[in-house]
Amino acid sequence: MIGRRDREGPLMRNNSTNSLRKSRVLTAVAIGVLIGCVFAFLFPNGFFVSDSVAANRRLPQAGSMTQENSAGCESSDRVNLLKSEFVAVSEKNAELKKQVRELTERLRLAAQGEDQAQKQFLTLGKQQKAGPFGTVKGLRTNPTVVPDESVNPRLGKILEKVAVKRELIVGLANTNVKEMLEVWFTSIKRVGITNYLVIALDDEIAKFCESNQVPVYKRDPDDGVDIIGRTGSNHAVSGLKFRILREFLQLGYSVLLSDVDIVYLQNPFDHLYRDSDVESMSDGHNNMTAYGYNDVFDEPAMGWARYAHTMRIWVFNSGFFYIRPTIPSIELLDRVATRLSKEKAWDQAVFNEELFYPSHPGYEGLHAAKRTMDMYLFMNSKVLFKTVRNDANLSKLKPVIIHVNYHPAKLPRMKAIVEYYIDGKQDALKPFPDGSEW
Repeated sequence: MIGRRDREGPLMRNNSTNSLRKSRVLTAVAIGVLIGCVFAFLFPNGFFVSDSVAANRRLPQAGSMTQENSAGCESSDRVNLLKSEFVAVSEKNAELKKQVRELTERLRLAAQGEDQAQKQFLTLGKQQKAGPFGTVKGLRTNPTVVPDESVNPRLGKILEKVAVKRELIVGLANTNVKEMLEVWFTSIKRVGITNYLVIALDDEIAKFCESNQVPVYKRDPDDGVDIIGRTGSNHAVSGLKFRILREFLQLGYSVLLSDVDIVYLQNPFDHLYRDSDVESMSDGHNNMTAYGYNDVFDEPAMGWARYAHTMRIWVFNSGFFYIRPTIPSIELLDRVATRLSKEKAWDQAVFNEELFYPSHPGYEGLHAAKRTMDMYLFMNSKVLFKTVRNDANLSKLKPVIIHVNYHPAKLPRMKAIVEYYIDGKQDALKPFPDGSEW
């Protein structure tokens, strides 16, 4: 018995020791869980969260609403600030674009002045060597511009129907010249010309043309043009053509510009050379004045050097000229229109100054080719009444057109011209004096 009790003693002690350890572990676990619950209750956002964040998160609902309102205000202010910055940047960008355009235009203008002859050769073809003596011919005809239909689509559609071989007669008219206009387009119809167009400067002329089956174009409203067009004198209306014709040239059409105090006896398109930028009738009354001459100026006080040679030519008539759609032609129209908008000047004088004045210090002349029309085919009224009607041989000639530009009482002279050349009334021109006085 004693031996069995001795063996059981150690076993029981070991069991007690194990039970004690388990109870200690369980106790520690229970304490840990309890402590964890306490900390979870006291620190729901974590034990290591900063005080400022924890404080913000523990703010009452009213505080949260205040913060949201404050954030909204800050966002609105930020949006307004961004908008103002965007506007400022946009304005700066627009200003920079404007400066770029100005600089580009300056470069373009500067480039235009460099070696124009070289550029023209490159445009028309490869460079060539000079030929044998007496065979060399310079360039006479400038290339036409590329048509730009976006300039005036409505006018472009009209020209497609009216023009023949991309050229046509164009006349401007208001109510003040209604009777002359009728003689004008009646003579055109009689010759068989179909490619002509009236630019009506008022509604009455537009309706008058439509009622007579005359091709007509009424421009879109333009106060700067319409006031002159409706009430202006012949010279004032004549000055408008340089602004209006630009669109025709940009569209790629050649124009035979015609005042309405002109009688047509033949088709002018059969008598044009088309080798120059501008081909115009002359105000000259003989070969010298029409085509140019050497005028010797005498100054006796100079002694041996008393004689000075000058070149003279009577002006081109700005009421009848053929103009091709080239860069020099468009530049001519721009120059004349610009000067007429700033100066109180006669359009014909400005037209000739821009055509003929050479380049000199402070002035860049126009590089345009020009031709004078045959003075007996494209006749002014001075040639007719002072010379032709009094010459048996010249009176047998049949002009292409006669322009009553030198005389007043235009309408009766126009009717007399029709009677003389169309109806064969030999004495139709006799009642009129050579000049303006009866």
